[in-house]
Amino acid sequence: MDIIGIICEYNPFHNGHLYHLQKIKEQYPNSLIVLVMSGCFTQRGNISILTKEEKTRIALEYGIDLVIELPFIFSSQSADVFAKGAIAILKKLKVDFLVFGSESNDVEKLREIANIQLNNSFYEELVKSYMQDGINYPTAMSKAIKDISDLTIDTPNDLLGLSYIKEIMRQKAKITPVTIKRTNDFHSKDLNSAIISATAIREAIVEKKNIEKFVPLMTNDFLRNKRQWNYFKLLKYKIITEGQKINIYQTVDEGIENRIVKVINKCQNLEELTNSIKSKRYTYNKLSRMFIHILTSFTKEEAKCQELKYLRVLGFSQKGKNYLSKLKKNIAIPIITNVKKDDEELLKIDIRVQKIYDLIMDGDLNNYKNPPIKRETINE
Repeated sequence: MDIIGIICEYNPFHNGHLYHLQKIKEQYPNSLIVLVMSGCFTQRGNISILTKEEKTRIALEYGIDLVIELPFIFSSQSADVFAKGAIAILKKLKVDFLVFGSESNDVEKLREIANIQLNNSFYEELVKSYMQDGINYPTAMSKAIKDISDLTIDTPNDLLGLSYIKEIMRQKAKITPVTIKRTNDFHSKDLNSAIISATAIREAIVEKKNIEKFVPLMTNDFLRNKRQWNYFKLLKYKIITEGQKINIYQTVDEGIENRIVKVINKCQNLEELTNSIKSKRYTYNKLSRMFIHILTSFTKEEAKCQELKYLRVLGFSQKGKNYLSKLKKNIAIPIITNVKKDDEELLKIDIRVQKIYDLIMDGDLNNYKNPPIKRETINE
């Protein structure tokens, strides 16, 4: 039996994700599918518009066998850190294939670029040189790769896939990367196709447009009664009360706290704050992640730990449960299903983040204690 890994955020789960799963089942009919999924906040610094329980229920409904949460220390950071945590989990679970969406659909090209990044000393020099000129990291990386190899990489899924492949190499994981051609433009806001990006769907929800043709029925049902998600007032309160002290939080660097404190009183929403401090060096995604780190009090000291210390199980099918039971003896870190008192210290960052998320979404502050969801009980 092939063990297939997916790394995803499902914010929200849409027809493109369903297509991805269908292609995996066509290619690997006798397989078990493991999903590593971020919970409350995403790698690009967005709040998850569905709860982790809702996302887990959807994943199980459409064929995932085992859902493991990607801890916040990985899920809210740059692509390389995000990938480091996700690949570490898949390695622990002895996954055979990692299947991810790709604009180029060219694994060999991504492998070649990964080799350059890991083994070509001139690459790092070029990146540093470009960044000293005020260019942000993703653009500097693309320029350096182009200079060395004449290869280009600048699309979101390929960049994330590149981070996955680098981590597979770094961690010497016996995982084969496999791509599925992405069928839509990530940046497009066109609503004429049945498969559109999660970004376009989120914007359509904010604009109160009908999204039912872009998402499976179960996703639409969960989204139907969602109120607007907005954490700006909580963030503004935190910045006003802490002032320059926000520089203790992860990604608040290079004196940007002074600019934030200077403009915060004039800003009435997140967009105004972002536009007031955005620059070539500070991209929208980088700023969004920074705001989440301030909001959740995620410090630079906490971010120093990039070691996988546990596996948090969010859901499983019977097949997934049986597979996890077989692996337990060979996994040296705790596998957490029901959160006990002893687990709370281990999970303290994720519990804090979950409570802040539930405060924003009017959820139960004890949701972090929820047990894993079983596929057979989904519709009960």
